[in-house]
Amino acid sequence: MHRLARTGGTAELLRWLAGRAEGWAGIVGPDGTVLHAAARTAGAMVPDVAGLVAESASALAERGVQAYSVDTGEHTALLFPLSGFPQGGFSLSGFPQSVSPQGVSPQSAFPQGVGEPAAPVLAVVTPRPVAAGLATLLADVVLPLSLCLQAETLERKRRRVDLAESRGREAVLHLLMTGQLSIAQQVAGALRPRLPDPVRVCVVECSGDDRDEVARVCVDADGGRSWIVRCPVYARHLILVMPAEDAGEKDPEPGAAPADEAVAARVGDCVVGVSEPVPLADTATGYRQAFHALAVARELPTRHARFGVSPDPALVVGPAGRRWADELLNPLLTHVPRRAQDPGSQELLATATSWLAFSSHATDHLKVHRNTLAARLRLIGELLGLDLHRLADQSALDLALRVRATPAPACTPEVPSSAPPFPYASGTSQAAGGLDAILCRPAVRDWADQQLAPVLGAEETLRTWLRCEGRLGPTAAGLGISVPGARKRLTRLETVLQRSLLRPPSARYDLWLALRSRDLAAARQ
Repeated sequence: MHRLARTGGTAELLRWLAGRAEGWAGIVGPDGTVLHAAARTAGAMVPDVAGLVAESASALAERGVQAYSVDTGEHTALLFPLSGFPQGGFSLSGFPQSVSPQGVSPQSAFPQGVGEPAAPVLAVVTPRPVAAGLATLLADVVLPLSLCLQAETLERKRRRVDLAESRGREAVLHLLMTGQLSIAQQVAGALRPRLPDPVRVCVVECSGDDRDEVARVCVDADGGRSWIVRCPVYARHLILVMPAEDAGEKDPEPGAAPADEAVAARVGDCVVGVSEPVPLADTATGYRQAFHALAVARELPTRHARFGVSPDPALVVGPAGRRWADELLNPLLTHVPRRAQDPGSQELLATATSWLAFSSHATDHLKVHRNTLAARLRLIGELLGLDLHRLADQSALDLALRVRATPAPACTPEVPSSAPPFPYASGTSQAAGGLDAILCRPAVRDWADQQLAPVLGAEETLRTWLRCEGRLGPTAAGLGISVPGARKRLTRLETVLQRSLLRPPSARYDLWLALRSRDLAAARQ
């Protein structure tokens, strides 16, 4: 009994009891619900016997006794409560005789002290006549079975607490990613550690199902100072929001390795990508940077990479870009739902941000059904006058949302330009028509040149991929190669550009904007 209690728990003990009783063994709730059950052979527990067990369990709870037996023509049901016994067990005087082969009264209750009415009950159904010593055996097994049941109940409660904490951390990360800083800090106040500011965002890609173990390594590596979240989108990813100084600005201990490098060194099969230092309010930007660094780290022997210095396009659009973004997003920001249950402007903004970052995986991030996501995207497209199936309009919306999330003083000052506005890309929405004028700004052109410098003169694959809306099949057809060949080319581009292309969050929006800016500049010459 004790070996089974240690190795198999309640399930193994019940299977063993069913075999010894040559029948059925189970744990029944006070309302007659079967909580756990095992039978010696399939079909050993027939429906009428199940009803007998339920009826007897209810009677046991009502009468407050410690043992109960019920005889039918072919079976005897023995019931014991699993809690509320006197210390050291209870007396079975009279009980063995009541279930002995010599006969019993059909429904006999044997009060041996009062148990807890709400206690679950061990029920064993055995063929008549009852085997000698079975009642004593059942009395002996009550204690280990009760302890197993309590331990398993506590484990389920612990898992629920862990799940609640994990969902709470996920909610805080979601608030940070959508720019709701004050609410995120309020929610995080009930958890530990406190949210740091400024931060570096770190994405750790684990192998297999060892994400929990890697999380413990992360806690040990930085002394529990990082905010660790299990990624709701990618099952193998951990997201760390850690103090900027812990990632290399200044080591908390002289000579100590930064936490991200320590994790990569201690976990031999994980990959780590780290962002630049960013304000806590820019956690979404930090996450994108860390994800791009992760794509680079996969190709490095150290399995660790930090995001290279590259300004966000939202920082170089100037006041004119901010006005353009406000004008484009205004229908969405001022949207009032017709019904209380319909999504409001903030919910639609969060949906657009999540979808642009995670594509179809946004259903996991937002915890909504794919049909709900599709309906919200249709509404967003109608409000903004955008065709969200086109990469050009997706890039415009992504830039507008990032400009809106960037503090105004951070934007590059306006430089007057006498050049007339260039017509927007053919076939795209007129609602985003002012974007080309923004992309012609000198600061944006400099940004575009920096983005595309690694691939100058070898842009065919990149241009074809963007022209095909970032889809592999059409890209392969346009290049005249196989789909695996196109994937390999794009994987090499990820290493050269130090950006993620094939998995969202993807750099395709930035690259489309950069190529468009260069094409506009070339057309003006």
